[in-house]
Amino acid sequence: MSEIVAIDITHHQLPLDPPFPASWDPQPRTKFPVTVVRVRDSDGNEGVGSGDTMHGFADHARYFIGEDPLALAQHASRLSNIDFHGGRPWPLDVALHDLAGRISGTPVWRTLGGTSPRLRLYASTAVHRSPPEMVATAQRMLAEGFDAMKVRFGRPSIDDDLAIVSAVRDAVGDRLTLMVDCNQGWRMPWDVAQPWHLESAWSVAQRLIAEDVYWMEEPLHRGDYDGMTELRHRVRATSSMRIAGGEMTREPYEFRELLRRDCLDVFQPDVVCTQGFSGLAPLARQVVAAGKLFTAHTWGNGIGVLANLHLVAGAAGHAGSQWVEWPYDPPEWTIERRDYPLARHLEAQGGWLSLADEPGLGAVLDETMLARTASNRATFQ
Repeated sequence: MSEIVAIDITHHQLPLDPPFPASWDPQPRTKFPVTVVRVRDSDGNEGVGSGDTMHGFADHARYFIGEDPLALAQHASRLSNIDFHGGRPWPLDVALHDLAGRISGTPVWRTLGGTSPRLRLYASTAVHRSPPEMVATAQRMLAEGFDAMKVRFGRPSIDDDLAIVSAVRDAVGDRLTLMVDCNQGWRMPWDVAQPWHLESAWSVAQRLIAEDVYWMEEPLHRGDYDGMTELRHRVRATSSMRIAGGEMTREPYEFRELLRRDCLDVFQPDVVCTQGFSGLAPLARQVVAAGKLFTAHTWGNGIGVLANLHLVAGAAGHAGSQWVEWPYDPPEWTIERRDYPLARHLEAQGGWLSLADEPGLGAVLDETMLARTASNRATFQ
């Protein structure tokens, strides 16, 4: 039996020129930081993960060194304890599942119980563009084979945001399913704007219903359970529009509350930020069993995108997810920028992606690029 012999954590920064003006961040990003976690066993196998910065984790590495790499439940329990006391350590859970898959020769999506590696994607945009520019973006996505696209709010006024939805809908009709991210669930550390309250969200929801929007994402703060329950009740009483959220929800009991109170139609946690595969695979099955959709948040680098695709294919499947997020908004957010840690960038074909049958995640790192972008910082500036 092999044992874990090393856990290595490195930080990287890719310069961004032009900068990336993410809609959820008031400060345009001039660098794209990536943290890479590698876990190796005594037989020479290596698993990789990526996500949060893992600052301070070196103090806890001793709880894993010398242990059986396949004791995934034990590792997840320790990671949960570390998460309570410090930063989010879930990239290691991803790396451990990758390692387990490499040891067994099985892809993660299959070890999680999946039966098909094929996933339908929605194009997830990020930049606040003018109505004509957003119409051009929507037409580009249609031309590339996507049949769904998400736009993000956060412009100077809600009327500016709603004008985008109207312009796109008028231009493409029903050829493109539209999702809207209201970005009210959480804030960057320097952003002190207050989230919407229920009546504000309901006012916006009625406008989105009129535009036949498929889901309204994060319309309220992530902890406003009563507000989400009431908003969902009002929306579902008058339309088929769905309420989505949960991308930065962290604790299992929080997800239980979201389910118990019927807050959401669509659950969107991220495997590299919350509970790893160990926690989110069981959650995905619970969500699907409850008749709701589970489609992971994937907005990060290519390793995280890949991990979340394995999660959805393995634990939810196409029927339980409908679409999976594909971060893509050129020229500021290209596949090359997003996937720079990977030697083989992920490729969508006609709005679909099929995961490989390679062991683990099937990720191959671009060691030359990682060496070129090595940094002692993990910031966006």
